[in-house]
Amino acid sequence: MKYGESMTAEDKKWQAECDARTLAEAEAIKDDKDRLSAAQEAAKAMVDEKQAEAAGMAKVASGVFSYPSLKKE
Repeated sequence: MKYGESMTAEDKKWQAECDARTLAEAEAIKDDKDRLSAAQEAAKAMVDEKQAEAAGMAKVASGVFSYPSLKKE
């Protein structure tokens, strides 16, 4: 669904206000070098975590399991 589809005027107003706050917060983060650096480090850690999770899901999807009781026969 695209932005605005089947949204009430009140929902659109709320979303626009929420987006404005989000963008303002992003600008505050970008202006604070320590905060930006910490966010970048956290993002790197989150990427590593998600990649490990995706690798595990890929094993499940391909039928490769590390537990013998779960192996396909």
